[in-house]
Amino acid sequence: MDPRINHQRLFSGPSAGRIAARLDAWEKAKFAERLWRHDGTLWVPDPEQAAAAPELENRLGWLDLPESMAAEAVQLKEFADEIRSDGITDIVLLGMGGSSLAPEVLMTIFGNAPGFPVLRVLDSTHPDAIAVLDQKIDPGRTFFLVSSKSGGTIETLSFYKYYFHRVAEVVENPGNHFAAITDPGSKLESLAREKRFRRIFFSPPDVGGRYSALTYFGLVPAALIGLDMAELLRQAAVMKAAAGAGIPVPENPALVLGAFLGEMALAGRNKVVFLPTPQLEPFGVWIEQLVAESTGKLGRGILPVVGESLLPPDAYGSDCCFVSLQLAGDASPSLESGLEDLQTAGFPVVVITVNQIMSLAQEFYRWEMATAAAGAVLEINPFNQPNVEAAKIKARELMEISKKTGKLPVSTPLFQDGQLSVYGQPLPQPPSSIGEYLREFLQLVKPGDYLALMAYLPMGQQDQLLQRLREALRGRCRVPATLGYGPRFLHSTGQLHKGDANQGVFLQLTADPLQDIAIPGEPYTFGTLIAAQAQGDFQALEDNGRRLLRIHLGSLLKDGLERLISLVEAD
Repeated sequence: MDPRINHQRLFSGPSAGRIAARLDAWEKAKFAERLWRHDGTLWVPDPEQAAAAPELENRLGWLDLPESMAAEAVQLKEFADEIRSDGITDIVLLGMGGSSLAPEVLMTIFGNAPGFPVLRVLDSTHPDAIAVLDQKIDPGRTFFLVSSKSGGTIETLSFYKYYFHRVAEVVENPGNHFAAITDPGSKLESLAREKRFRRIFFSPPDVGGRYSALTYFGLVPAALIGLDMAELLRQAAVMKAAAGAGIPVPENPALVLGAFLGEMALAGRNKVVFLPTPQLEPFGVWIEQLVAESTGKLGRGILPVVGESLLPPDAYGSDCCFVSLQLAGDASPSLESGLEDLQTAGFPVVVITVNQIMSLAQEFYRWEMATAAAGAVLEINPFNQPNVEAAKIKARELMEISKKTGKLPVSTPLFQDGQLSVYGQPLPQPPSSIGEYLREFLQLVKPGDYLALMAYLPMGQQDQLLQRLREALRGRCRVPATLGYGPRFLHSTGQLHKGDANQGVFLQLTADPLQDIAIPGEPYTFGTLIAAQAQGDFQALEDNGRRLLRIHLGSLLKDGLERLISLVEAD
């Protein structure tokens, strides 16, 4: 095997036979050749049904990106040099989901090269998050990337309206501080032309948002912070060559990983716990979106569990398997011994060793193909997101009410105690305290479930307390616990939350913002928007029969979280 390829080791235990059988079946069925021919019947065997879902065949453009985008490396570098020469100190990416997560990962892991601007990603509609960003940037020395494949994402367009207005207050030609990344013919393209944006970058229409890391969505931000685009794409091409149509399936590292993920899910091990070495930890949020949104539908799904510390084997159930993404030489003795303990206890484990930091680009490609292949095992369409729209529709309905009446509909809390308020479905016998209410709710968690902590709160302000709460919930209920910030997770795990086999138990957290911020040209504020998104998500989960509870933390976020942690840790 080519030594440049990031090495992958599988410890499949009792499941080794079923994975080998899947790979053998794929080899006989010419799976790899058909994948490269864009054969939709790999996922929906019936040709008529496959033809009725055109995204099965017209969302596979990511297969060729390492070569097709390599030709753009020079012009991307020239664009980055042009922006830098203008004295730009900050790049702000305005986007959600597939438009924002790969750039965030690249900035967090690689950082900006000396002399290049800092990249900041805005994917929260919480007014406090926007206020914090405002304190960090000078609009006159900031360049904004408005990133949306569809061109109609409400969050992205709201960010644009706010910052275009801010820039217009301090410069004569505000459009010169903006570039759009979108599909040809989108609403955003029209807007960018009308407002005379500096550049418009067209993403390939045959690449879906969560598979777009190696398109302009990922590469324009990467170029602007000084990453070597040519080397990044060369590394991705290494994995592409290893996963080509002519490679036998059992030797294709991406298809082997896909068979592992899919067969583990069929065997009931549909919780994949990610255990990266420290420098690669940020990569987890990108994998989380890719895997959860691609596989969580039709009552099936694979739940990525990221950001969770390694625990002893007896803390995990038979629904878990593990993937450790390691930078060569960076694995600690405790991680290595912990993985050995998991293998000894019979847990399936995959270890992927990234040769050097730029080799991370290989993993974008490996995981895209592996996720698509896992979808074939589960017999689902990995390129659509049928349940994502549900929460959007509910939020839009609430926003229309707000426009007409000047306010959102107000729900009546089931219980209040000081600044904490509880919302959800009434229990047969109303508890006498919030602690009792929480105890009753957590008793709904059963083996094989997972807990999802959905925080419609500003990222970065109380992260440690939210992690403590997550760990407390995980320890009390002894099931995997995830943490997502709203509304960004709606474009990620939000699909799986509503589309899987109802294994999730959901705790939604909201709070009063410290301030509110108007959206220029709109009759509502960012505070109204995020409140509508939280309510819309709650209603969409409720409509899908999910077990959920909402706790409003009031205006004192830190105090509210600390009290909630104490309630979970009680007893």
